[in-house]
Amino acid sequence: MRSYRTLFRTPEFTPFLLAFAAHAAAQTIGSLALGTLVFRATGSPLLTALSMFGPQLAQLLGATFLLSGADRLPPRAILSGLDLAFAAGTALLALPALPVAAVFAVVLTQGLIASLGGGVRAGLMNEILSKDGYVLGRSVFNMLWGLMQVAGFATGGALLTLLTPRTCLLLAAALYVLSTLVTRLGLTARPPRSSGRPSVSATWRTNALLWSSRPRRLTYLGLWVPNGLVVGCDSLFVSYNPRAAGALFACGAVGMFVGDVTVGRLVPPAVRPRLAVPLRLLLAAPYLFFVLRPGVALSAVATAVASVGFAASLVLQERLMSLTPDDLAGQALGLHFVGMSTLQAVGAALAGTMAQLTSPATAMTLMAAASVTVTLTLAALGRHEERQPTAPGTRRDALSEPAATD
Repeated sequence: MRSYRTLFRTPEFTPFLLAFAAHAAAQTIGSLALGTLVFRATGSPLLTALSMFGPQLAQLLGATFLLSGADRLPPRAILSGLDLAFAAGTALLALPALPVAAVFAVVLTQGLIASLGGGVRAGLMNEILSKDGYVLGRSVFNMLWGLMQVAGFATGGALLTLLTPRTCLLLAAALYVLSTLVTRLGLTARPPRSSGRPSVSATWRTNALLWSSRPRRLTYLGLWVPNGLVVGCDSLFVSYNPRAAGALFACGAVGMFVGDVTVGRLVPPAVRPRLAVPLRLLLAAPYLFFVLRPGVALSAVATAVASVGFAASLVLQERLMSLTPDDLAGQALGLHFVGMSTLQAVGAALAGTMAQLTSPATAMTLMAAASVTVTLTLAALGRHEERQPTAPGTRRDALSEPAATD
């Protein structure tokens, strides 16, 4: 599947994207509104970063207990339920005089239940599309996420000049409800992809199986760590320049869009694997210049250029799927999304702490340098892995291992 026309002719792909668009718009508008609300209340870069990215830490706990449900529960029902839960939580955050501690309790709860979302969506897209359509479909999915970030952050920034953050949170809650309706009306009720009852033991067992392969481990780390450190840079936009934060987020989304179009549609499949390291280096390098404290225009350009590097995730997800049995695809991708979200939250917390002790510009530079170091280290480990001899009759990955059952 190499054309957008073929992709959008696939049944259910369009409503699948529309439901996610409403979800993404709600997430971006709500996140910017909440970060602004917390920054106005506390003046703390750390608490502001955690309010926007901290919920992702709770997804690690969700991955421990809930992730087996990504393949063992009906996807339409789960996605609808998650959006309704987000709508209720976001409306609760809009309550006047809600204490900061209560705000964090709500957003961490949202992060816990969101741990299923990434795996369920990715697994469902695997069912909707043929195997050769995954990278193109995923690139469109990422492009839509980028577009909704541009629209969401730009709209959110504009709305915050006219409305209160709490009113913007109510708008985000309404968008979550819209996503629920599109999911229920536009998608077919499908059975779970895998048999068995979701359980903690099934989650742990399958996660251990996925982690047991060294090539998969290196792929996961490449997806998680450089990305998470750079998102730590992004989490400081509000404290770096409160008035321009929405514009910086929007420029980052434009860069993501360009990267996804290029890698997903224009780059030949045979070339994609060679782009993983260069794209991850591009993701971090422009943030090194924030040590010079550039103004809004140069900051926006640097952010857009860097965000092209997020397309490395397409290359690495394709590699992850090539290393994973089909009946574990949902949990494998769910583990990726949870790990990525967790490392992004850790990156935000680390960046916020550094900014608290130094300055947002210094913290962004240090996080970018750490991302470059990790990328080069993982590249060296990958080259070492490729040079290792493989004994006759053995396989370097765990594709032949049976799926976990419960």
